[in-house]
Amino acid sequence: MEENNQHPETEPLPEQKPEQVPSPPRERPPVPPYPQQPPPPYYGNYQNQYPNGYPYQQPMYYYQYQPYPPNYMPPPQREIPKTPPAKPIAMNRNILIMCGVIAAMIFLLCLYCIVSDVMHGALSGSDVISNTVILQTQEKPDLDPADENVTADGEYTVRGVAELVKPSIVEVYVYDENHNLAGTGSGIIITEDGYIITNAHVVQGKDYSVTLDDEQEYSAQLIGSDNKTDLAVLKISASGLNPAKLGNSDDTYVGETVVAIGNPAGLTNSVTKGIVSAINRQIRSQNSSFKMECIQTDAAISPGNSGGALVNMYGQVIGITSSKYASQYEAVYEGLGFAISMNQALPIVQDLIENGYVSGRFRIGIVFVATDTSYAQAQFEETFGSEMPSALRNCLWITEISEDCDISHTDLQPNDFILSMNDKKVTDYDSVLEALEGLQGGDTVTAHCARYEKGRVAYFDIEFQLEKDTSGNF
Repeated sequence: MEENNQHPETEPLPEQKPEQVPSPPRERPPVPPYPQQPPPPYYGNYQNQYPNGYPYQQPMYYYQYQPYPPNYMPPPQREIPKTPPAKPIAMNRNILIMCGVIAAMIFLLCLYCIVSDVMHGALSGSDVISNTVILQTQEKPDLDPADENVTADGEYTVRGVAELVKPSIVEVYVYDENHNLAGTGSGIIITEDGYIITNAHVVQGKDYSVTLDDEQEYSAQLIGSDNKTDLAVLKISASGLNPAKLGNSDDTYVGETVVAIGNPAGLTNSVTKGIVSAINRQIRSQNSSFKMECIQTDAAISPGNSGGALVNMYGQVIGITSSKYASQYEAVYEGLGFAISMNQALPIVQDLIENGYVSGRFRIGIVFVATDTSYAQAQFEETFGSEMPSALRNCLWITEISEDCDISHTDLQPNDFILSMNDKKVTDYDSVLEALEGLQGGDTVTAHCARYEKGRVAYFDIEFQLEKDTSGNF
């Protein structure tokens, strides 16, 4: 038997391992919410130890944050409502096509207007004409008494008037379709760029030319003409002209000295002197029933003076001379001249410049004879074979009806009679104008009519529309 030399007391005790006791679960502190912008990461050491006291170190990754106060509750976050996406607008294909067609038409219309204006100016041999012209009359000025052409009464002498106004008077030449000279007349320059007033009966032709006081000659274009008032406007392509000063004809008085300047019988810039014989004369021009307000004068006005100037002694044009208004008296009387008053002519001239015609005019579409004349009563007996009844002796006897007017579609016929219009009795041209005063083309008119058949008068009513009139005729 083997002996054990070691003393039992000295033998080491068997190694005893400590009892493994599980550590209780740790309660982690509540983590407050992150701030809106978290701080940068921080790498540090979090020290801890086992329950038996063995220390250890464990690296951890965590965020640093500021401590929150006790019982801190974060503010509630407002929810932003979500905007639903916009729905695409559904457009009908037909609408798109229509819009495209309208845009194309507008473009073509603008292009047409531009081209037509350019072509119009090229064909007329002048620049494109601007219609922005404002004409105004002036009051009588205070003249310089130191001027040798000013009298002690503060007016110009005849010489002074002639020197002042003659550069504004032109001679108008009219040519027929074969380019032959058809007539001459006078005109008044009213703007620096070449607008000229004359008479409508002067410009009865196809082509026109104008000769200035310094003998320069220009071709002229007819802007507008109105036979009803015997006024017309020409335009020449020029600049820096001497326009006449237009006076206020309402300040004219009977006995006032006046001067007429024109080109009678081709005698350029002839000057005649006279006085104002009468004012506000309502005169009908030859072959017209329309009356114009005229100034009567004994200054000589011959056919070549037509379109010339009647000037006061302050060098202002107060009238447009017209032999047409005097023609009905020439065969019997002497010293009777007439000039269309400037205040009445100016709105018509302005209309001719802006539109080429006098706006606001209308046509009825009839030609008539006033039955209160001996001529009409004689014609009635010849036509109907009997004496005119008393019921028809003060009305309108219709001789012609225009087929292009609405009145031709009514029951009215030639040789019928119109007794009233719009419940107003009509007996002549003036009464018709009064009955239809304020009306325009397109307005409706009612008329009470009569028809003479077999010795009896039958009455009936009609209704028709007025036609817009831009012709400038009677």
